Amino acid sequence: MFSKSSHKKHVHLIAFDIPYPSDYGGVIDIYNKLIAFKENDVKVHLHCFEYGRKHSTILNELCETVDYYKRDISKTNLFRRRPYIVVTRSSDDLIHNLMKDNYPILFEGLHCCYYLADRRLKKRRKIVRTHNIEHDYYLNLAKIEKDIFKRYYYMNESQKLKRYESVLKEASGIAVISNNDYIYFSSKYKNVKLVSAFHQNNTIEIKTETGKYALYHGSLHVGENNEAAMYLINNVFNDIEIPLVIAGNKPSPELKQAVEGKKNIKLVSEVDTEGIFELIENAQINILPTFQATGIKLKLLAALYNGKYCIVNSPMVRNTGLESLCVIKDTPELMKTEVVKLFNAPFEMSEIIKREEILLNNGFSNKHNIQRLMRMLFN
Repeated sequence: MFSKSSHKKHVHLIAFDIPYPSDYGGVIDIYNKLIAFKENDVKVHLHCFEYGRKHSTILNELCETVDYYKRDISKTNLFRRRPYIVVTRSSDDLIHNLMKDNYPILFEGLHCCYYLADRRLKKRRKIVRTHNIEHDYYLNLAKIEKDIFKRYYYMNESQKLKRYESVLKEASGIAVISNNDYIYFSSKYKNVKLVSAFHQNNTIEIKTETGKYALYHGSLHVGENNEAAMYLINNVFNDIEIPLVIAGNKPSPELKQAVEGKKNIKLVSEVDTEGIFELIENAQINILPTFQATGIKLKLLAALYNGKYCIVNSPMVRNTGLESLCVIKDTPELMKTEVVKLFNAPFEMSEIIKREEILLNNGFSNKHNIQRLMRMLFN
């Protein structure tokens, strides 16, 4: 796929998971970042924590070196002072490999910051890529979790993450993923830059023919996505005949049961990335509510680059710069009215032009974001 060639720049990238296949938010950002580094002649030394996903030869084609470290997910780590998502991502082999040279280090998420304050790395250029305000993210997971033990874990982890976050003072810079996150992190830390999400879209490719359904997509085992899908089933598509497709992997038993007997609602599970994009392209409406306004939702970018009308609620787009590209409705009644209104409406060329202006020229393209990130790492 990619040929090896001589490069001048090297970077260590510590990933919280194996970033291929690129089938959920965090790894989509990392995988497409690796492609962007490759296209800009940067040699990446990739370090992956593994806990279920398979090794990938595709990563060897993108990176100069790829090393894997077994994540220690034993329950004893739940009782450590540092957050579970951090202590389970430590390895003597990792710190040994980082010390072989003086290349800058990119830490993907607070998850990977176990060695950020290690004195052996004191003189290194260290950039942290934040994917969320993690303690807020975990607190919101706790609020919607029905299992009492999981809810306690999320609450406890949120408190630990809030305490641990101060480790970011040891970073040379912080590359945040959204405007909301920039407002938060820049009030507490130095050298914070906005570097929006890396994604698989390079051009606006929208089929203008009228679609036959509305679509909600996401990783359905994630609490916030399950909550959004249930909201649409119970409150928006509960008494209208317009078809809704809910697509994503590992739907909860609750979600499966909620869809049963609903003639206008179809659940599509175990669908690959190509299948998701086909569903986005052919939908008349991509409907994407969220009840957790952290980070930036890659599902939203996928819908705007490839789909027709996009209906969201305020938390999905607040302070993103994408507000003008979406129809924003914050109650089930208003969403329902808009679904009926847009279901047979032609998608105008003027909307495509507006998306090109904002998505390709205002900081949402990989070309723009890799340059910002490289300046942080190498300048």
